[in-house]
Amino acid sequence: MEVADSVTCILLLILFCGSAAGNRKALYSFKAQENAIAMAPSSDNGICKSMVETHGYDCEEHTVTTQDGYILSMQRIPVGRSGGTPGNRPPVLLQHGILMDGITWLLLPPEQSLAFVLSDNGYDVWIANSRGTKYSKGHKSLSPKDPAYWDWSWDELVAYDLPATFQYIYDQTGQKLHYVGHSQGILIALAALSKDQLLNMLRSAALLCPIAYMGQMTSPLAKNAADNFIAEAVYWLGLSEFDPRGDAVVNLLKDICSKPGIDCTNLLTSFTGQNCCLNSSIVNIFLDHEPQPSATKNMVHLAQMIRQGTIKMYDYIDEVENMKHYGQATPPAYNMTSIPNDFPVFLSYGGEDALSDVNDVKLLLGSLKDHDGDKLVVQYRYDYAHADYVMAENAKQDVYDPLIAFFRLQ
Repeated sequence: MEVADSVTCILLLILFCGSAAGNRKALYSFKAQENAIAMAPSSDNGICKSMVETHGYDCEEHTVTTQDGYILSMQRIPVGRSGGTPGNRPPVLLQHGILMDGITWLLLPPEQSLAFVLSDNGYDVWIANSRGTKYSKGHKSLSPKDPAYWDWSWDELVAYDLPATFQYIYDQTGQKLHYVGHSQGILIALAALSKDQLLNMLRSAALLCPIAYMGQMTSPLAKNAADNFIAEAVYWLGLSEFDPRGDAVVNLLKDICSKPGIDCTNLLTSFTGQNCCLNSSIVNIFLDHEPQPSATKNMVHLAQMIRQGTIKMYDYIDEVENMKHYGQATPPAYNMTSIPNDFPVFLSYGGEDALSDVNDVKLLLGSLKDHDGDKLVVQYRYDYAHADYVMAENAKQDVYDPLIAFFRLQ
């Protein structure tokens, strides 16, 4: 086994154990914190100040409250670095994936990061941050210390987060929006579209390494965790928050990554597949901000999909619980063939992606086989893996420029 692979395995054990210990402590200390309701971060310590304005761009902090009470942070880059007239630009919403937040779109230098590239190309850019991430921990009545705060899976992102976010941007701009999703950000969009939701506010969607079908995933870590019911074990222990981030772990990673002869881009490989085009320095920037927490229930839901190869709502296993939530003994499926054939879609996937495996993407494309030929653009990058789509040095010319050309036709 290579040194990098050994380090990866050791760190994963630390991440899982650290997450469990931290959550157990949080559960025991909940009584003392039960009245401490999290609020949205102030504008002086948010993503705008730390990641956008430092590069010379205007940025606005916004919050939106979902129907089930979660307070989500959003950032708006209304004009490009060279200025311009705000208010009449086509809006674009950027939605990150699992264990990430909106900083996903800001990790690279301004001339390479999708958020800045879109802004400089005349778009009104909005950056989403899903519930539970650093800047979206607010709730009208619950604290993140409360296990009930974490009682959700990506079903709730479909039912509550996306509609609230879309409606807010639509109300602010008066325009239909383009959507860009990465990883889980695609899954929730496809699920919503399959239920005929959001279409009245949406111009088009760009799907970067789509997560939909997951039964043929080749990521050894994700596959083994699912096959061995790791997320379920954590959930059954009563650990409602899955938080892989801790100061000790991040500092350890950074120390390892700074050692001569250690290329930390290899550490991502066990998760994502062999990324082709990451600068080794990007991992340090990544570790400054990511990974982010999610609900353990959400990790269980994804594990169910990996084992079953289906796109269904969360399975409570118990028929009585499923009946209570869905009115049927088994969870309903999201039917990808229900996505309207005339809805404009740009889909890009990579041949080295271990999370969004080529064979799973082909299943999704099979579901879209009746899509209007001029409304579906498919790009295949043989050398790209999962992280390349948001961190590759050449993503602008290889993926983002074609994506923008697609948007301009809609």
